[in-house]
Amino acid sequence: MTKLNTADLSIGYEKKIVVNDITVEIPKGQITSLIGPNGSGKSTFLKALARILNPIKGEVLLDGENVQCLDTKSIAQKIASLSQSSTQITGLTVAEIVAYGRFPYQKGFSGLKERDHQLIDWAIEATNLQKLKDRTLATLSGGQQQRVWIAMALAQDTDILILDEPITFLDPAHQLEILELLQEINRQGKTILMTIHDLNHASRFSDYLLGMKKGRLLFQGTPKEIFTADKLLNLFDIQATFATLPNSDKPLVIAYDLVREC
Repeated sequence: MTKLNTADLSIGYEKKIVVNDITVEIPKGQITSLIGPNGSGKSTFLKALARILNPIKGEVLLDGENVQCLDTKSIAQKIASLSQSSTQITGLTVAEIVAYGRFPYQKGFSGLKERDHQLIDWAIEATNLQKLKDRTLATLSGGQQQRVWIAMALAQDTDILILDEPITFLDPAHQLEILELLQEINRQGKTILMTIHDLNHASRFSDYLLGMKKGRLLFQGTPKEIFTADKLLNLFDIQATFATLPNSDKPLVIAYDLVREC
């Protein structure tokens, strides 16, 4: 299973530092959620992990190798990354879009091989898109479209899946649909790292949490370790009240108030 970690990682835009000195190892085979206020550098951090952005300082290491020393296809065979808003490809069918996930394995004009077709079919089945595979993306709902992008990433057949806010703009039912799908994918041995704003979803569907604020990693741990009054006060400037999920030790935030500076 692929190991992904950072060492003293700093990232920025035009000399402005956005992420500062982060050293962290993403737990293998688990769902890790990155939480924190807007503008804290979460998306920037994920882009660096996928080598979409280059570090100002430090390293992103993939199985011990600096990603800056790896070619694009080698990275794409180990990490699949989905941004907040994937490009709309209105003219292609679901099956054609999912097939793009096999691009990192193509050589020249060799075309798709039997193994490629097997993985495309598996990804479509895993995301429950069989009945939609001949439809174009524009005819699908937001939740269905999100499943298409996840299917494309699954067809890429990587150990690691990175998603930036995969449930943003979805209604509650579609949010649960996507999160339950990711949980099922994780059970099949994939490491998942995602950003998420809903704290209770983060607790319920994550094994591990990273708390980020103003470009710094403030803390990391299990939901039970992170969902405390002190930590959420430090991270979000809120005073939270907690309960516990039934048949679980995972905490829920049942209410919170802003803590205002005097």
